[in-house]
Amino acid sequence: MKIKTKLNLSVGLLFILIIFLTMVSAFYIFSIKKDTENILKANYNTLEYSRNMLISLDQINIDESRSIQIFEINLKKQIDNITEVGEDKATNNLHNQFKYLEKNRTDEKVKSQIRQDIFEIMKLNMNAIKVKSDIAKHTAETANLWIAIVGTLCFLIAFNLLVNLPNNIANPIKELTASIKEIANKNYTKRVHFYNHNEFGDLAKSFNTMAKKLQEYNSSNLHQLLFEKKRLETLINNMHDPIIGLDSQGVILFVNNEALKIIGMKKETVVGKLSSTLALENDLMRSLIINEMEGAKVNPMKIFADGKQSYFEKETVNITITPTGEEQSIAIGDVIILRNITVFKELDFAKTNFIATISHELKTPISSIKMSLQLLENKSTGIINEEQKQLLDSIKDDSQRLLKITGELLELSQLETGNIKLNIEKSNPYEIVHYATEAVKAQAEQKQIELIIESENELLDVKADSEKTAWVLINFLTNAIAYSSENSKIRIGLKKENNQIVFKVTDTGKGIDKRYQSKIFDKYFQIPGSTKTGTGLGLAISKEFIEAQNGTISVESELGLGSTFSISLNSI
Repeated sequence: MKIKTKLNLSVGLLFILIIFLTMVSAFYIFSIKKDTENILKANYNTLEYSRNMLISLDQINIDESRSIQIFEINLKKQIDNITEVGEDKATNNLHNQFKYLEKNRTDEKVKSQIRQDIFEIMKLNMNAIKVKSDIAKHTAETANLWIAIVGTLCFLIAFNLLVNLPNNIANPIKELTASIKEIANKNYTKRVHFYNHNEFGDLAKSFNTMAKKLQEYNSSNLHQLLFEKKRLETLINNMHDPIIGLDSQGVILFVNNEALKIIGMKKETVVGKLSSTLALENDLMRSLIINEMEGAKVNPMKIFADGKQSYFEKETVNITITPTGEEQSIAIGDVIILRNITVFKELDFAKTNFIATISHELKTPISSIKMSLQLLENKSTGIINEEQKQLLDSIKDDSQRLLKITGELLELSQLETGNIKLNIEKSNPYEIVHYATEAVKAQAEQKQIELIIESENELLDVKADSEKTAWVLINFLTNAIAYSSENSKIRIGLKKENNQIVFKVTDTGKGIDKRYQSKIFDKYFQIPGSTKTGTGLGLAISKEFIEAQNGTISVESELGLGSTFSISLNSI
């Protein structure tokens, strides 16, 4: 039987018994009340009338008219209140004797007969009171019996519910709770054994089915996959670098706490949303996504995080998979990693400031050395021999090289600190080439290298800083001269491609290995095995100068065939 049915039957029976007890009590109380009212109305009133008639009869000699009047009033009331057997006969006799008394008011014999009739009426009512009292007593005793019986039944049912109901409900729940704790502790072999055909039996059956499925799930590969997924999410969430994962449609799949902290959004408002939609609401997301979509170079980003300005370097990892049975891999999304490089950036700033300071301080003594050399070379200071002249030339070359190095270091420090100012204006590309070739003409003549300018006619002006662009071309030409053999040729090309003017410097030197072509524009990089000395900053500075003017710089080279360095600037 279902627990609900048991409860309904028990509580319903108890409710019916309580109603029955209430009805029995009300019935017997009403019966007792009725009996009492009968005594009061039928008998007690008659006794009262009889007493009044006896008193008035005794006072008839004192106040005759008043006593007769009182007697007559009570007699009429008695006539209207006849209730017992034989009372009507006695009352009629009393009425007849009273009529006779009214005519013979001094007849003591009539008065005596009237008293006997009154006593007879009183006796009949006294006997009726006794009988009715016995009936009321019996009614009360019957009421007590029925109330006791029904009350005992109610007590037994309530006591049974009190003793059995909590255990019938609490014990299965207690056992079920213990089983649930076992399941929570991954003991999926735990089962609940309720065999009753009630709600707890159904619950036990459902619980056991769930435990069985959990046991099967725990033993399946799906559990392992979800476990690994949870572990991977935990790993990503505990990483100190901000990480954002997107699918191939640009929907954000996951984001760790560090990323949420810097973008200032909650996880539920980010995960599952299109990155392009979030980019409309969040500046940081916009800079990340727009740069990602446009494929633009992303410089270290300044982000206010952890109460200070921090620097982050963006790295995008393209995720691809090869489906089972296929050879072609497909892209399934991207992971954006923002590496916190604040510490390195601060060290870089310190290094840059140090280099700038040292370079600036070195320029003064180097200039003094050069001035002293010029004075020594002047014949007015004295005649020097050949050995002394060679020493002076060596010192002059070294001081010139030091001056070039300090100049490059100062240029680099200005670039890194953002203090360099470009004077971008309408510039003539022919004049830039002419200025650069004139600057290296003497150096080329020393090695008998011919500088050949190949330019198209009527080229448009370029939007550039002519001084910095010429500096880049001079650096290209200096390197070309240094790595070219004597009596060779260096070609300087100038032409239009699309909406840009392209400057090219082509030499016939030994060329650059393809392994190093992507690195030669890095700071301080020098090709391994190179016999030429330098800082490795010239091409890095050139790259910064050109890109600051929205231009591009590139290299094409083959070992043994020479190299071609190019820059492209927007035309006006």
